[in-house]
Formats: sequence, C-alpha cells, structure tokens
Amino acid sequence: MPRVPDFSDAEIWALEQTLHERWGAQNKIELQFADADVRLSPGDRETTECPAIIWQYQGCNYAIFKTGFQKYRCQFFYRGYQQYGTGVYEYDDMGDCIVALLQVQVQADHNRTTSMDQEKNDGPPPGTAVE
Repeated sequence: MPRVPDFSDAEIWALEQTLHERWGAQNKIELQFADADVRLSPGDRETTECPAIIWQYQGCNYAIFKTGFQKYRCQFFYRGYQQYGTGVYEYDDMGDCIVALLQVQVQADHNRTTSMDQEKNDGPPPGTAVE
C-alpha cells in the first residue's frame, strides 16, 4: 500500500486559521495528530494508515483524515456512537473540508438542541391551544 503523506505545514496552518476565525484566538484549540486505519475505497478489504488531526470543542470531537495528496475526509461526533459526516465522501481542498465540517456540525448541533427542547416540551404554551 502506498504511504499517505503527513499533513503539510500549509494544511495545518489553514486549519488553525479557520478555527481561530470560527471560535476566536482566545479559545485555544489543541490539535492532536494521530494515525488512523482507513479504507481508501469502499470496496477495499484492507485498511491504509492515514494521518489524522483531531480536536475537541465544547463537547464535540472533530477529525480530519488525509487519504492522499490533496484528499481529505472528515467527521465529527459527540459520543462514539454519534458519528456524523458532511455527506461528501472526500474533498480535494483542505479549506473546503474544514468549512464544510464546521457548517454541518453547527446545523447538527442546532437540530440536536431543537430535538432536546421538543422532548422537554409538555405541549403548547398556556392559552395558545386551538380547540
């Protein structure tokens, strides 16, 4: 299997800058660098070791995997069994990958909060029920 190159300084810089723009420079985001076993194609039986960048912010975990030269995948999760992607299998631009990941997470967070609010709801506010 071909070795997937590590993240370049430019790719890391793009991620750091985007996170600073999103959450402010005062919110120190600690990036963790790891390797992950990834199937490069859905039909692959074997996995390939790929570099990954992982971080956490306000209870949400994020991961970007580099699967080749200018090829990226991403996901976020709250718990191990709550994993989400962007709906795009693979990106060819690091910036597009990061921005899409953050946008989808914001929408998912909104949906999650709305769902939790609805579960707490005991019905319409007093005086608003239609009879």
